[in-house]
Amino acid sequence: MTTVDERRAAQAPAPPGRRSPAGAVLALLWGGAAAVVALWWTDTSSVVGVADWLTGAGRITGLLAGYACAVLVGLMARVPVLERGVGSDRVARWHARAGRCTIGLVLAHVVLILLGYAAQDGASLVRETLTVVLHYPDMLKATAGTAVLVAVGITSARAVRHRTSHEFWYHVHLLTYGAVFLAFFHQLTLGNDLSGHPLATAFWYALYIGVAALVLWYRILVPVRLNLRHRLRVESVHPEAPGVHSVVLRGRWLDELAARPGQFFRWRFLGAGLGRVSTPYSLSAPPQRDRMRITVKALGDHSAAVRRLRPGTRVWAEGPYGSLTEDRRTSPKALLVAAGVGITPLRALFETLPGEVTLLYRARSAEDLALAGELEAIAHRRGARLLYALNAPDGRRPSLTAGSLHAAIPDLSRHDVYVCGPHGFAHDLYEALRTAGVPDRRIHHESFEL
Repeated sequence: MTTVDERRAAQAPAPPGRRSPAGAVLALLWGGAAAVVALWWTDTSSVVGVADWLTGAGRITGLLAGYACAVLVGLMARVPVLERGVGSDRVARWHARAGRCTIGLVLAHVVLILLGYAAQDGASLVRETLTVVLHYPDMLKATAGTAVLVAVGITSARAVRHRTSHEFWYHVHLLTYGAVFLAFFHQLTLGNDLSGHPLATAFWYALYIGVAALVLWYRILVPVRLNLRHRLRVESVHPEAPGVHSVVLRGRWLDELAARPGQFFRWRFLGAGLGRVSTPYSLSAPPQRDRMRITVKALGDHSAAVRRLRPGTRVWAEGPYGSLTEDRRTSPKALLVAAGVGITPLRALFETLPGEVTLLYRARSAEDLALAGELEAIAHRRGARLLYALNAPDGRRPSLTAGSLHAAIPDLSRHDVYVCGPHGFAHDLYEALRTAGVPDRRIHHESFEL
């Protein structure tokens, strides 16, 4: 039975969802690219002949590649306005696209500028390449940086990424910082559009120093302070379902972190061989002053080893991150749809999200319903609806179509819908929800696939 306060909350109009800064951030990034193009344009008086066309194209692709490298690193800096405002999954997609764009620009710059120089000098491409690499200032470092960037790009390609471990991908990805550092200096010593132009040079230094400061602050100093102050350790590990375990973490003054239901941290467990990489796991219960809890499904080497953690294991955390929170709510009614271990952030929201809430949990079988006892207790306590979508005895999956969703929730289009689950599931559900008339602005999704 609902309380009086809960009934009032269900009837009260929802506050408007917090406006995402994504549009402003994108406008800023594209504005920077436009400034780079303007710099090249004003510094290009005339283009005559094939050599000029090639070197001119090489210059603009080089400038844009240098700008894209700074953007690429900035998107990796875990700045709160991006991670919590825009959303970690969207920032990750931006980073992936920026990475592909950066590699393309770098390769285009290398090919075009070498062809242009070869045409100017009347030399073969091989000879010109050796001359540039071996005799031009800072070019050996730039060549090494380019090689590293290409290697990072290759290992990030989907076909390769799916065949390598997260640990290998993570450590190779960190080499991006070194690649950008190595390539930076030749931009100033050899870049015609920067060399001899004090304002342009000052802008370039400010861009790179600013990005470096963001990385230093948010990826090093802030996590160091967090972990020195809060001193997280594993308190206990509990099985929840086949291959699924909850980890209770104890620390000091955890309320200062201002973590919210629906958010996640990046975790390093300094034991059981799990301290080499940080992995995102969502909070599976509302955080308390001295405790937090995550629930992890064994999907890889790192997550499978979580069950072996022992009480007292030290924990290194970074966060909180993510925007799958109450701030996105625009309606007094909400539908939470989880698949598999995607239940973890939605379980915390199911307990705390104001208004009329329905949770739909997709799993293979009843024994795969992690945290089912807690969900049923929450549903009973707050008078919320809890629906399960389980496979039939013959293994057939239930169809979550627009029709079936409407049958379960007749006024579906008036709900905010929070979705968490595998990418394919989330994509299919999104299409079903749009067909059912749910506005795009009311469909909230965050993916933690790396």
